[in-house]
Amino acid sequence: MRIGLLADTHGVLDPAILERFADCDEIWHAGDIGSLEVLDQLEALKPVRAVFGNIDGPEIRGRLAEDLEWPDGGCASI
Repeated sequence: MRIGLLADTHGVLDPAILERFADCDEIWHAGDIGSLEVLDQLEALKPVRAVFGNIDGPEIRGRLAEDLEWPDGGCASI
């Protein structure tokens, strides 16, 4: 599995990221997304696993968790 990993976009998504992640199977965002538009753009490209960060407001916190859990019972704060 190929994973595109990023963090701290702070509401700005460089178009080069979308090009770079086009061949990924999933995108993981480790918080501080900054805007729903960034999250929506990533989700339109690939499945996204993401957690909210300290700058993320109630809209993003309402869509994401603080921690992620995997089916095998593992947990990660990415």
